[in-house]
Amino acid sequence: MSDTALVCYRHPNREVGVICQRCDRGICPDCATPGAVGFLCPECAGEKTKVRHYNPNAGLLTRTPVTFALIAINIAVYVFQLLDPTLWMSLAYAPHRSGANGLLQVFTSGFTHSQTSVLHIALNMYSLFLFGSVLEPMIGKLRFISLYMIAMLGGGVGVLLLAPDSAVVGASGAIFGLMGAYLILLRAVGGNASQMYAVIGINLVFGFIQPGIAWQAHVGGLIAGVLVAYIFALTRKKDQLLMQIAAVAAVAGFLLATWAIIAPTVII
Repeated sequence: MSDTALVCYRHPNREVGVICQRCDRGICPDCATPGAVGFLCPECAGEKTKVRHYNPNAGLLTRTPVTFALIAINIAVYVFQLLDPTLWMSLAYAPHRSGANGLLQVFTSGFTHSQTSVLHIALNMYSLFLFGSVLEPMIGKLRFISLYMIAMLGGGVGVLLLAPDSAVVGASGAIFGLMGAYLILLRAVGGNASQMYAVIGINLVFGFIQPGIAWQAHVGGLIAGVLVAYIFALTRKKDQLLMQIAAVAAVAGFLLATWAIIAPTVII
C-alpha cells in the first residue's frame, strides 16, 4: 500500500477510490451506501451498520439487475438473429428508409448486433457489464435505465444528423453514454478521471479510423450521457428531485423533437 493511497476510514488496510460525497472520507464497498449521485459513509447515510466480511462481488446481480437485464435482452436478440439471418434488416436503424418505424428502430437497433462477428456483441456486453456494475449502484435503477435509453436515443440522433444514408446496429451509442456519464460522476465525487479521458479518447479515435463503425452514434450517445450525468451531479439533494426529473425529461424531449423535425427530411 502506497503512502499516498486513499484508504477506508473504517478499514485502514483497504485502499479505495471512492469518497463520501458529504464528508470526503474514503469508504470501501462494505461501508458505502448509494446516494443520489455517488456514495455516502454510514454516518452520513444515518445507518447503524455492523462491519461485515469484505466481499466486493457479493450480491452483484442484486445490485445491478437492470444491467443484467439489458445484457440478457441483447443476447436473446442475437440468438434470434442467428436463427433468422434477415431479422437485423427490420431491427437496424436506417434514417433514409425507416419511415414511420424510425423512432422504434432507434431503440431496436441498440439491441441488435452484427451476426457475422461475435466480437461485436461480446465487446459491447463486456463494456456494458463494466460500466453498468459501477453506475447502476451509484445512481440507482431508474436513473440508470433513463441514462441508458437517453444515450441510445442520442446515438440515433447522431446518426440521423451525421450519417442519414447509413444503416446501423449495436449498443455502442448507449455504452458511450455510460462512459461519458461515468467520467462526469467520477469527477463529481472527487475521483481520478484521467483514465476515463484516455478510454473515451481511444475508443472515439478508433471509431473514426476503423471502417464500418458508426462513430456518429458514439458521438451522439456520449453527448447525451454527459448531459444527463451533469444533471444528476448538479441535483443531488432530495429537494432537487423534481428539478432533476424535469431537466432529464427536457434532454429527452429535445432529442425527440430533433428527431421528429429532421427525420422526415431525410427519408427517400
